[in-house]
Amino acid sequence: MVRQAWWYAARAGGLVAWVLLTASVLWGLVLSTKLRPPRVRPAWTLDLHRYLGGLATIFVGVHVLSIVLDSYTHFGVTAVLVPFASTWHPVAVAWGVVALYGLLAVELTSLARRSLPQRVWRRVHVLAFPLWAFTTVHFLSAGTDAHTKAARFAVIAATGCVCALSAVRLDESLAKRERSATLVD
Repeated sequence: MVRQAWWYAARAGGLVAWVLLTASVLWGLVLSTKLRPPRVRPAWTLDLHRYLGGLATIFVGVHVLSIVLDSYTHFGVTAVLVPFASTWHPVAVAWGVVALYGLLAVELTSLARRSLPQRVWRRVHVLAFPLWAFTTVHFLSAGTDAHTKAARFAVIAATGCVCALSAVRLDESLAKRERSATLVD
């Protein structure tokens, strides 16, 4: 049992990280679309979004560290930091490695948001969408728990919610641009 502890920690860390990242993306969309529940202050909504993203980053760290320390899979530091360097399902692992770098970019620029131009922060923050998609593909292709009914249901439900809220956000953006163009004419 002790020999498998790192494997269980890696699995749990990855699952929890995906759930937290999904929640952060969804809460960020709720924040940006202003669809938050009544009587919930925008500052609280933003704090929760940041908290979920930070926790997701911590659990990704748990996932990666546990994978490296696990003696069954034999992942080295290079395998978890360089895309396609893994001998075990190199493409599936590469999705996770690329997602790791996307997560670091989003989190680090969010921490430095006050020091960055708004345009730079926003362009990097939009990487949260491919980051979430890459993480989901990594989960589905490399995760040993991905084939359970609960995992598939969670992925389908999360994808539906992310797509629906993204459509609302895109519609709002396009309407805002249209109003701006009308005012300029």
